Amino acid sequence: MTLTLLGKPDCGLCHEMEEVVRRVIGDRVALRSADVRTDPEWMRRYRYEIPVLLWDGQEIARHRITDDELRERLAALGVLAS
Repeated sequence: MTLTLLGKPDCGLCHEMEEVVRRVIGDRVALRSADVRTDPEWMRRYRYEIPVLLWDGQEIARHRITDDELRERLAALGVLAS
C-alpha cells in the first residue's frame, strides 16, 4: 500500500499538504511525492485540483486538509491506529 502526494514542485499548496502529511504519519508510513504532469491520467483527472493525496490509488484528500482530518481518514482506512 502506498501513500502518494500528487502535485508540482512549484505548488505552495502542495508543500503545505506535504508538511501536514509528514507531521501526521511521521516515519510510520512511507510517502511518495509525484509530479502530476508525469502521468496522462493524473493530468486529465487532477490538472487543476492539486495537491491530491492518494492511498493505494484512492483519493483521500484534495487541496487542503488539517492534521486531525488526515488522522481520521487514515484511521478509517486502517493505515494509522485511531
